[in-house]
This record gives sequence, C-alpha cells and structure tokens, in this order.
Amino acid sequence: MQPGDQVTVSQSVVVYHHPEHRGQAFDLKGQQGEVFQVLNDFKGRTISPTLPAIVAFGRFRAHFRSDELEPAS
Repeated sequence: MQPGDQVTVSQSVVVYHHPEHRGQAFDLKGQQGEVFQVLNDFKGRTISPTLPAIVAFGRFRAHFRSDELEPAS
C-alpha cells in the first residue's frame, strides 16, 4: 500500500468524528478513498503503529489497519 493508492474500507469501522455525522456513529465500510500516508517511521526511526494507513475521503481523513482496506475496483 502506497500513498496515492485508491482503496475501499472492507470491514466495519465506526467513527464518531465524520464531518457530516459528527457525534454520531458512522460506519465507513464500503467507502472509497485514497491512501494519504503510510506511517512506518518517526524522525528516521522505524516504528510499527497499530493504525499505520491514513486514508483521505475528500477532506476527511481516518487511520486504518492494512487488513481493513482493499484495493478499489
């Protein structure tokens, strides 16, 4: 997975900070977005974050595990 890749959320991921549903449960499953960044280092040191993939859905961004995403068709 690289920045710029188009992906689809393949598992149920509920967020409460979506701009159109603020404060309410919103399931991102099935939403398509673009990989914005993949976190694998911090200040030049290798890290293994729990939620390494940052995906942008327009202006809204969320963090995901790689198994929660699949390539967009």
